Amino acid sequence: MGTSTDNASPNHYDVIVLGVGGMGSATICELAERGLKVLGVDRFSIPNQMGSSHGATRIIRMAYYQEPYYVKLVQQAYDLWRKLEEKSGEHLLAITGSIDAGYEDSEIFLGSKRSCEEHNLPHEILNARQVAEKFPGYNLPDDIYSVYQPDGGVLFAEKCIDAFIRLAKENGAEIHDHEQVLDFESNDGSVKVITDKGEYFANRLVVTAGPWFLKILKDLPKVATPERQVVGWFEPNDPEVFSPNHFPVFNLKVNEGHYYGFPVFDQTGFKFGKAHHLKEVVDPDNMNRDVSEADEQLTREGLVRFFPEAAGKLLDKATCIYTNTPDEHFVIDLLPGTSNVYFAGGFSGHGFKFCSVIGDIMADLAQHGSTKYDIDLFKLSRFE
Repeated sequence: MGTSTDNASPNHYDVIVLGVGGMGSATICELAERGLKVLGVDRFSIPNQMGSSHGATRIIRMAYYQEPYYVKLVQQAYDLWRKLEEKSGEHLLAITGSIDAGYEDSEIFLGSKRSCEEHNLPHEILNARQVAEKFPGYNLPDDIYSVYQPDGGVLFAEKCIDAFIRLAKENGAEIHDHEQVLDFESNDGSVKVITDKGEYFANRLVVTAGPWFLKILKDLPKVATPERQVVGWFEPNDPEVFSPNHFPVFNLKVNEGHYYGFPVFDQTGFKFGKAHHLKEVVDPDNMNRDVSEADEQLTREGLVRFFPEAAGKLLDKATCIYTNTPDEHFVIDLLPGTSNVYFAGGFSGHGFKFCSVIGDIMADLAQHGSTKYDIDLFKLSRFE
């Protein structure tokens, strides 16, 4: 594909991107910087509270218990986040260090340790007493071991999306919010997108619609399932103990469940959640977005058990959506039966940190039909 469309029609683009959350905004930004004429369409405001990319903060970590493969990808993501900070003039990434904790034979401990060793990442192996001495906000059981990796931290999620969109617009991208996609048609070399406000044409289509990507790609196998997730912000007894200088982001897997949390930023409280909260499979169009007393109680149980000094009053609460694949790896591929429709989805609750590099990958695919990154792990064919 060239650097601009040959079709002079205002409704014709090099690439149309459906879904302008974390992944979509990064893709649009990268395409626009490469000089392509690009349109982004989202049915909600940008950013919004409906999908998977909203809220102030998301964890980024170099140690990766799910699969050591991700380490190289997240290293690329760090580099691209830093470049986005430089281009936008915004502070988007704060380093706090990260803790991955679990029983000595657990996937989360052994997997994180393995990823650090395979990629020569600086890290420390700490028992529960050593963690408490180093980071007094932690109250882990004696049989829990931790991998501390100093490069982990926090991305300011909505600021990241805003930065992508601002730079994209500065480079000529067109963004439509509050516009719902009704259908699309793909032919060799051409795509037509039909929305509730008009019709648009492009050479390539990218779908990054989060929990809605399977609703747009109706013929795709059901390779991912939307799940309701809940998170709360709590008032700690001593906010300084839970400040970014004294408290790393964490993942903790114990018999009670898988918990994750963040230090206190800007008086927002201690952010804490239980992954796969109630394992509720949902329709993103009809999900209960209210946080009930039962939701709070379930979350608070883990908080009281492992971070008692943070278990003060509930300051804020929110729901979001995981879109889970069976193996919790992403799905990035060409839509079967087409030559010009690419999609990225199934980020399974751990995708946001990769937005910067996924944007680069999707821009590669849209522009060239291939990418310099190794994305074999994410191929649709693994589900056949």
